[in-house]
Amino acid sequence: MEHLVNFFLLKTWLQARFSSNERGASMVEYGLLLALIVVVAIVAVKAFGTSVSTRYSSVSSSVDSA
Repeated sequence: MEHLVNFFLLKTWLQARFSSNERGASMVEYGLLLALIVVVAIVAVKAFGTSVSTRYSSVSSSVDSA
């Protein structure tokens, strides 16, 4: 069974290596770019979330009291 898996992996690798169709590669690149954007957005929300929330709360109380 292990030999069949190895042959399947070799066949798949050879097809990917010598195939002229690069449409899948561009989809992978877009996926990686989207994942990077999501990670940056999550890090930004984690880093600035509490300070922005505090700022909005203080502005809201100033507007309510005025």
